[in-house]
Amino acid sequence: MLEVQIGEDAIRIGPRFAVVFQRTLRIPDDGHTYPLPPGFGRFPIRKVSDFAERVPASWDKNGTFIPIYQREALWLGFEGTDWKPNAVKIAAGGINVVSGDRMDDVLRGDPQDYLVCPDQPWIDGFNTGDGRIRQFVAMPLGRGYTIEGALTGAETLGGIQFLVFEPKPGRFPDEPPLRRGPASRGLAGLEAPSEDAEMGLGAGGQMKQRLYPDRHGLESWDRGQRGAAAVYLVNSADYLAITGDQPPPTPVDARAYAEAGLPWFDLYDEDRGDVPAAERLADALTLEQRDRELGEGT
Repeated sequence: MLEVQIGEDAIRIGPRFAVVFQRTLRIPDDGHTYPLPPGFGRFPIRKVSDFAERVPASWDKNGTFIPIYQREALWLGFEGTDWKPNAVKIAAGGINVVSGDRMDDVLRGDPQDYLVCPDQPWIDGFNTGDGRIRQFVAMPLGRGYTIEGALTGAETLGGIQFLVFEPKPGRFPDEPPLRRGPASRGLAGLEAPSEDAEMGLGAGGQMKQRLYPDRHGLESWDRGQRGAAAVYLVNSADYLAITGDQPPPTPVDARAYAEAGLPWFDLYDEDRGDVPAAERLADALTLEQRDRELGEGT
């Protein structure tokens, strides 16, 4: 198994791959397709084992957790090396964010249910195909808002899960690492609101983003050389109770950002192709649709 190292704002799985959790704007779920919002800084990461007496007994003691507000959005940024990439499976509440299937430890190529990092610099949401995704938005468990609830009818796991695979020996060169982080999407000022319960990820507004096909091929990856990480999402009140630290304030909303005349992000990658749509994810209820079912406003 690959070693997992937990830093204050990144999780490293194996010798080259790392993931960071970026705070961002929540885009509207209004039928329009938006460009990528910027990053507003990384979420802090805490080890479950450092707070074992204060976290739920069901949590993996080797896991981690981050603070996040209800209906706050995030995106995942990846760090790796061009000379020796990794295959990465990602799940929200045990649901694969690329394929919409249950998370397992098998890599599948038809249709592709994983990402390759690099080339993939980040992912902002659930794959709906045609160069679009539905934004990751944190919601409390138990009310049917999360993708786990929408597709399974139950919300028991929540959080985010990662499974990272090394390439097979000889497929890529063994050279000294040449570090490369995710391309910058900017930082800006922040302000603060309210809280709710332990979180999972629901499907928010639609934005442009391609999930790149694996140009190296399914047989490039060593399924026996892998590492896993679990990340729990906790609300601001719980984070304060567990750690004694105040969580960071949430970013301003997209409307305020646009009114300030600040730029959005676009990536010119039309030649890269796109992983096929996941019908289960494309058809899953969004937060806006669930609000209408429950007769609630946003």
